[in-house]
This record gives sequence, structure tokens and C-alpha cells, in this order.
Amino acid sequence: MKKEEVPQDEGNLSKNHMREMIYATDESGNYTTELSTGWEPKTIALANSIDEINARIEIAKTDVKNGAVSPIVYFMELNKMDVGILSGYVGMWKWRVKRHFKPEIFRKLNERILSKYAQTFEITVAELKNFKG
Repeated sequence: MKKEEVPQDEGNLSKNHMREMIYATDESGNYTTELSTGWEPKTIALANSIDEINARIEIAKTDVKNGAVSPIVYFMELNKMDVGILSGYVGMWKWRVKRHFKPEIFRKLNERILSKYAQTFEITVAELKNFKG
């Protein structure tokens, strides 16, 4: 793409006064960088991703409220994590983290384990324990 053809569509980047660096060619055909406020296909893809994340957060919140899962699931979704990422942060096997998704197991967790989750989610242990959805 030529430097003068770099898209400058209004999108999520431009709303936040952010710009993205794009590689383009200059008049001599050499690669250079140019700032872009985004382009429509990328804006649509980003909006769809954000909608999907928000839907997953709401589902997790409802599941916690209904007693189907522990608050760990909600905070994991809220922080845009999956089991693999969360297990890495808390230093536990994935199967163990998944086990903590069960409300009856979550209620039995000690303060040390709860504090690992709370630190990862940047909340207090009390906020984690008392979250009801």
C-alpha cells in the first residue's frame, strides 16, 4: 500500500484519539511507516470482538448469580483471560483452576489461594469472596 493510500476511516482508534502505525511505501518504493486512524474492516472486527467479550462477561455474571460457577469465572472473563492464562498467573495447573470454578470447591478455598486469584484480578479477597453476580 502506498503511503498516501493508508486508510484514515473513523473507528475505535480515532474515537480515543489513537493512531496505529502501518507500513507503506513512499514515492521511491521504499518501505516506511505512516499513522492510520483505522479502516472499516478492522473497526467491524474489533467491534464484534468487544461485543463477544461483553456477552461472555454477562453470561459469567449470570452463572455466578445462579450458583452455576464461582466468581473466579466472572473475573477471569472480565480480565479477558482464559484458563491457560489464569493458571499461569496464579501458578496452578489448569485442571486445578477449573476445579475452583465449582462453587462448592470455591467456598472451601483458603486465604492463600484466594489471595493469588485476588492479586491476579487486582481486587481484594473480600471482593472475590462476596461477589454475587
